[in-house]
Parts: sequence; C-alpha cells; structure tokens
Amino acid sequence: MEKVINSYECLFIVDVTKGETVTDATVNKFTSLIEDNAEIVDVAKWGKRRLAYAINDMPEGYYVVVTFKSAPEFPSELERLMNIDETVMRSLTLRLEYDAAEKKAAKIAAAEAAAVAEAAVEVEEAAEEVAAEDAE
Repeated sequence: MEKVINSYECLFIVDVTKGETVTDATVNKFTSLIEDNAEIVDVAKWGKRRLAYAINDMPEGYYVVVTFKSAPEFPSELERLMNIDETVMRSLTLRLEYDAAEKKAAKIAAAEAAAVAEAAVEVEEAAEEVAAEDAE
C-alpha cells in the first residue's frame, strides 16, 4: 500500500515576554521537531507582531509559519505537543489542498523567468542606446 503524504501549514505564536533566547529556543524546538518527522518546504518567521486581541494579557507574540509535507498522523501529534508547551500561545495546523513543494517550485520558476525577461529588456534598451549614439 502506498504511503500517504499530505502538505500542511502550521502557524504558531510564541510568548515574547520570557525573553528572546526562550523565544528562539521554542521556535527552533518545533522547527527541528517538524524537520525530524516531515519534509519542510518553507519556514517563514514573521517575527514579533501585535496581536489582534490580548491573549493571557499579552499584546504581542512571535509568529512562525512552517509549511511541510508529512504523513497524516504527525500534525495531530504536533498540535498536542504545542498545546502542552507553555511558551506557545496559539497554534493552528491546516492541511493544504495543493502540493506545497510544487507550488513553491512554480513560484521560483516564475520569478526566475521574470528576472530573465527583465534582463533581456535591459540588454535591448542598452543596444538601442548604443545604436542611437552611433547614428549621431
């Protein structure tokens, strides 16, 4: 039987009142846990942000979004561990309807194609300037 692998996105907010070292340790703890049990596609550390509403009388939190691919059993275990950890204020893990790795590869390819097209336009403009100078 073929092993099922799904794409997931996990957002978690870390308490910043304990200090920067504790915040970094918590982020590293959960990203390494995900890395050990899944294939990480992307890690976006949004940083310290103001919360829409106070959670436990705290107005700020450190946001991290991790996109990964794993077996269906892992996200529930990850959520359980995040709920136990007192430095994680909130967490949410969603199953993505698309393949995250393919979408990231397509985005990178599109950015590279745009850069090549822009470089071609710049070369063409430079050639036109040289031709105009030669005509004078």
